[in-house]
Parts: sequence; C-alpha cells; structure tokens
Amino acid sequence: MSAPAYTIRSTDRLKELMGAYFQRLGSGAGKVAWCTSVGPAELLRSFGFEVYFPENHGALLGATRTAMDHIPEAVKCGYSGHVCSYTTSDIGAYLRNETPLRKHYGLEGIPKPDLIAYNTNQCREVEDWFTFFADAFKCPIVGIHPPRHLDEVSDDEVQLVVKQFKRMVPVCEQVSGRRFDEERFRETVRLSREATLLWQQVLRTSAADTPPLSFFDGTIHMGPIVVLRGTQEARDYYALLLEELQANVQAGRGFIPRVRSRIFWEGMPIWGRLRMLSDLFASNDAAVVASTYCSSWVFDRFDEHEPWESTARAYTEIFINRSEKAKMAMLTRWFEDYRIDGIVYHDSKTCFNNSNAKFGMPQRLRALSGVPALVVEGDLCDMRFFSDGQSTTRIETFLEQLAERESVR
Repeated sequence: MSAPAYTIRSTDRLKELMGAYFQRLGSGAGKVAWCTSVGPAELLRSFGFEVYFPENHGALLGATRTAMDHIPEAVKCGYSGHVCSYTTSDIGAYLRNETPLRKHYGLEGIPKPDLIAYNTNQCREVEDWFTFFADAFKCPIVGIHPPRHLDEVSDDEVQLVVKQFKRMVPVCEQVSGRRFDEERFRETVRLSREATLLWQQVLRTSAADTPPLSFFDGTIHMGPIVVLRGTQEARDYYALLLEELQANVQAGRGFIPRVRSRIFWEGMPIWGRLRMLSDLFASNDAAVVASTYCSSWVFDRFDEHEPWESTARAYTEIFINRSEKAKMAMLTRWFEDYRIDGIVYHDSKTCFNNSNAKFGMPQRLRALSGVPALVVEGDLCDMRFFSDGQSTTRIETFLEQLAERESVR
C-alpha cells in the first residue's frame, strides 16, 4: 500500500481566514485603505482601516491564469506590456470590471478605497500603479519614498523614513475620522512582530532533513502575513501552522519522500505555473526549501517599544531594497542555513526590481559561495515570457547535474 499523500491540515483554517478577510473588505462596513504589500499596514490598521493589498490581487490574477485576459486592456491605455504585469493585469481587470474575487469570495468587485498608501521600497512602479486608482476613485493618496540599494541602513536613513510615516498621520486622521492612538499603534506592531517571528520559524522548518514546507506551499501560506499583519488572526494562524510543521519534522514527514537536492528559489513566483513547477521539482526529488520571496515578510526588526523607528527600519531593510553586496551576504547565510545545493533565479521580465540575474550576480555569487545556479526566464503573470518545454528541459538538466555533483562528493 502506498503512503498517503502529504497534506498540510492547517490549509483548511487558512481558507477560512482568507475568506473572512475578503468578506470584511466586501461588506462596506468600514473604511478601506489600500496598501503596498510591504507598506505601513500597521499604521493604517491602528486607525481602524480594513487594509486591501492590490499586489495580492495581482498574484490572484496570475494564479487563476486570468491576467492574460486583462493585460491588453491596460496596454490600450498606454501602459507598456513590459512593465510590471501586476500593474497591467490589475488595471486591465478594473477597466473590464472583472475580478476573481467575485468567483472565489462573492465580492461584486475590488473594494473601493477611502485612502491609498504606497511604499517604493520594492519599486517605483507602485507609485504609477496606485496613482491610477487614486485618480479613478478620486481618493487621497500618500507615499513613502525610502532610500534604496543600501549596504547598511543607518539611523539617519531610518529617521528620514519615520518623518515620511508621520506625515501620513493627519491624512489618516481626516479620512478615518479617528485621532491617532499611539498605544493602539504599539499593539498593532506587537501583533505583527509576533506573527512575523512565527512565520520565520515556519520557514525555518524546511531546514530539516525531511522538509515539511516547500517554496510553493509557502507562497500560499504566506497569505495572512501579507494581508493580515497586525491582527490576532494572523498571529494565531502561524502558531497553528508551526505546531503542525514541527510535528511533521519530528515524525519525519515531508512534502517529498526522498530529497536528492535542496534548492533555493530567488525572485518572484511564476504564479500561472506554480503547480507545474512544484510537480516538476518533486518528480526529480528536488526540494525547493527556501526563497527570497517568502522571506520578504520576515520583519524581525519590529519592536512595539519603538514602533516608528522599528517599522521604518524593517520596511527599509527588506531584501529587494538592498545593494548587491547586502543581497549576496543574505543569500550566502541562507545557503548555509538551509544546506542549499543549487539556486534557481527567476528572471522576471516585467519585474525588473525583483530580478537579480541581469547584471552578473549569479556568477559572482557562485564564485563566492560555490553554489551552482540556473536562470529561468518567465514572469509573475504574463505567460508570454515563459516556455513550459524549454524551462522543463533546463530545470531537469540542472537537477541531474546537481545529483551527479553530489554523488561524486
């Protein structure tokens, strides 16, 4: 009798949690603030806003393979087909009055914003993207523009971002109808800190010999740390998930029965091919155990005792916002922590800021770490840039080379 298929039981709770989140957004009961995925959600939540993340909607458009229906509509309006496909698919879906939120969660459409807030710590394109919607909905928009591509983030640079965060307060007060409450802000940061540290431990379970969580699983289970940061629900979910995964590690249960090679995924997911890629790696006994992407929501700098400085520092120190020197140091540590045999870079064609394979870094990092690398061309949502056949051949060849390399050690 074959062993039962590996499942993560907490997924049922995840579905309930995400469903309730979208139902609240669609209820119209409270004020809604839009926010970038690595933006000041804690500050917005302290004012009582329900917080909506358009990047999450972009990922949903990609994962449901509907993005390609909408991108041409944005292109008609002058948005290049070579800029962020989150942006073009999201704008196109709005122009066509379509959204997967209708089918999956019963919403009539995307929630109307009362306020829009963005942070350019990931890319400057979010400013253009969110400004389109501020104009469409005729609502206030506020932006954070932190220093970028830094080796180290200094106190002076943190204070610059703090000042920008604090400039949001009068706008939030006016739109929400609430006065700023520092104690509520501290409490929201505390909940975010607890959730993000639990998420970090969840990811680290895959350092085990039999990893219980793949990168592909992580892109699903990261939902609450993206859209529910600063809530008790997110904190409780990751405590539940961590308990299950730690039990699986103790019992030797993992997402593949035999691990020939341990892989690091660098860059964005290819949302329209998650299942195909997950099956491809698993069928070659390759465990994709870690990624820059899922680790982007580990904010271990959060501190409720210094809510302004700690959130400003955490959001400025994220991987995508750092210099190559800082990125290579972080990747080298992750290689050691997860005992990585090979790294796959996703060269995302419309996400220039989150593609680290364009200027020779894979070659320099291999010379530094000794970890072999493969570059796969693709995109977040635009499947014109991804070839199933070519990518399958290249990945299988790479994994076979890794296996041969390990066998002669």
